[in-house]
Amino acid sequence: MTEYRPMVELPEAAGYKAGDVLVLVGELFGRGYANGLIEEAKRIGMTVIGTTVGRRDSDGSLRRLNADELAEAEALLGGSIINVPLEAGFDMESVDGQPSVAELLKKAKPDEWDSISFPEGLIEKACFAGTARFRAAISQVAKELEGRIPAGANILMSHSMAGGIPRARVFMPLLNRVFKGTGEKYLSSEAFWNSNLGSLCDTSFNEVTADTFRYLIEETANLRKRAADSGAKVCYSAYGYHGTGVLVGGEYRWQSYTPYVQGIAKMRLETIAEEFSANGIPATVFNCPEIQTNSSALFLGVEISLYPLITVLYREAGADVAKPIEARCQAMLKEGESMAHLLERADAYLASPILEQILDYATWPQPNTREQAELMLASSAELMGMHSDQKQLVCAELSRVVFLATGRLMLHGSWNPPAPVLWLNHDIIGRLLADPRGAGIA
Repeated sequence: MTEYRPMVELPEAAGYKAGDVLVLVGELFGRGYANGLIEEAKRIGMTVIGTTVGRRDSDGSLRRLNADELAEAEALLGGSIINVPLEAGFDMESVDGQPSVAELLKKAKPDEWDSISFPEGLIEKACFAGTARFRAAISQVAKELEGRIPAGANILMSHSMAGGIPRARVFMPLLNRVFKGTGEKYLSSEAFWNSNLGSLCDTSFNEVTADTFRYLIEETANLRKRAADSGAKVCYSAYGYHGTGVLVGGEYRWQSYTPYVQGIAKMRLETIAEEFSANGIPATVFNCPEIQTNSSALFLGVEISLYPLITVLYREAGADVAKPIEARCQAMLKEGESMAHLLERADAYLASPILEQILDYATWPQPNTREQAELMLASSAELMGMHSDQKQLVCAELSRVVFLATGRLMLHGSWNPPAPVLWLNHDIIGRLLADPRGAGIA
């Protein structure tokens, strides 16, 4: 188990400078954590180079982006993209003439989820093939980077790959029951995880979320040597999640979204960073706070721990910083509702004895319980119901603060990290906004 080590002091300014390069390994979609890192890199004059996961044609074949797709992706990134498909995972791999995992699951029925099985050795063979394909692709990307990046430039390789839910229709109704089910629709995450489908997800999450970080570091060894020979350095960062320290009952307390089924893969990601760091390669996993993203609609309740950030900003950054943010949030609430009431209700959920009974850092990630799920979903619905427009949410405004702040903390923290795994909790975000280095985030 990785030592719980929150970042408590703002990192010193990194040695990155104009002409150095941020490489985003994993395609940018919409607004999320990676945007903060990109904006900070551009702010200090770094060049941004992106990658793509590629696209699948109707026959299932993986291809590069076409001209229109590439132009759209580069416009979103605000930089050039190396057009080599870096799709991770193995669910679409067909080996020895056998159907792929995705093909096998086409006829699977959600009500038969606990009896679905796979031919012996199929998942292992598909995973091996997917790994080989990804390693070949990341090696090709590394060679292209050697041609694009000057030898004396410092490089930050930012791993942003996560997820790994196999592409089969059977999963969405099941995961909706795991993450959003109550009453008869409730499904125990532990029961799902212990099924063959859960085992498949476990293997896939490990491959996509964690092992791609290892492949990235190993396949860019020549890039590191080339940089070192010219007096430059290559650093690696990755996005982790392992709970977050937030204000609960007036005190900072570690808490976590439950059930976080990707948690085992995120811990594997931490182990990989620890391994390479011990060998002198600066590889850091930054465990970031929960935010609302394009993909978080599935995880109702994950946003509740965002609300106390307002109180943290008053405590750590002062009223001059916190008041304008709170005013924008207040304007999103229904007439008669107040931020004070919203914060009171969020704190009541986070301080609930039901959560206290199941949350434990040493045994994370915890499975859900019916009682916990129903409390979380009811609390989420209550807080969402305080808004006047479900498309204009307080948690979206606070998410913007989080991803901009974590971007700055990660970029500068990656240069000379005090540990291979660091937690970016709400308090360090507040301290950043109180500092001149946080200018422009609020």
